[in-house]
Amino acid sequence: MTIPTPRQRLTLFDLPLDVVTLDQTLDRLGEWIYRQPRAPHTVVTLNPEFIVQSRTQPDFVNAMQVADLVTADGVGIVWAARQLTATEVPRAPGFDIVQGLMQRHGADLRVFFLGAKPGVAEVAAQNAARDYGVQVAGIHHGYFDLPEDQRVAELVRDSGADLLLTAMGAGRQETFNQYWRQVMNTPVMIGCGGVIDVLAGNADLAPAWTRRLGVEWIWRVGLDRKRWNRAPRLAQFVRMVRAEKKRVGPK
Repeated sequence: MTIPTPRQRLTLFDLPLDVVTLDQTLDRLGEWIYRQPRAPHTVVTLNPEFIVQSRTQPDFVNAMQVADLVTADGVGIVWAARQLTATEVPRAPGFDIVQGLMQRHGADLRVFFLGAKPGVAEVAAQNAARDYGVQVAGIHHGYFDLPEDQRVAELVRDSGADLLLTAMGAGRQETFNQYWRQVMNTPVMIGCGGVIDVLAGNADLAPAWTRRLGVEWIWRVGLDRKRWNRAPRLAQFVRMVRAEKKRVGPK
């Protein structure tokens, strides 16, 4: 297997993947947050569904290709990187990144909570302020249409947030962060899926043992009826990886 270097970047299905540990990710994001002058950076936590979904969404592909950091969110990406590039890629899941930043920086961190259903981000922000001591820069739900994007982006800009948590679903959250990055000028913008729901207590974090083994997606899909429609995408991803490995041959 290839020995990873801190800034090594792979390519999976035309999408970038950085070979970085969770600690390296937190170090890099912390540097971005407090760098002067402020500059915007987008972060993508890549999972198998992103790859499958991106096949029919060119804007989603572009948002990932130009992201400043792309981490391996789950074991599926780790497996694919091993199969297609013979590289062991560490995991840096979205929740662990968000929690790690809040634990490290606490009251020095201004966070904007954007996403989930109306009322959920408010609870997430209250819990994060209580549990980690972060400052709440702003709050907005994720149920708004494209014509409102500029208004919301300007809210984020005017909040002076250091960290933007965008939880509006795969594709939508990444393209929003990328399209409006210069307007928002937030040092770290991360598409974080269900993280706001977890912080609000509306969704459970997978048990520690499943996260250690990297199989929390099995636990989630198996026990949550709302996630059963994700299983076909995961199966499609496995087929894609096997077909690509057969095409390019062994590493």
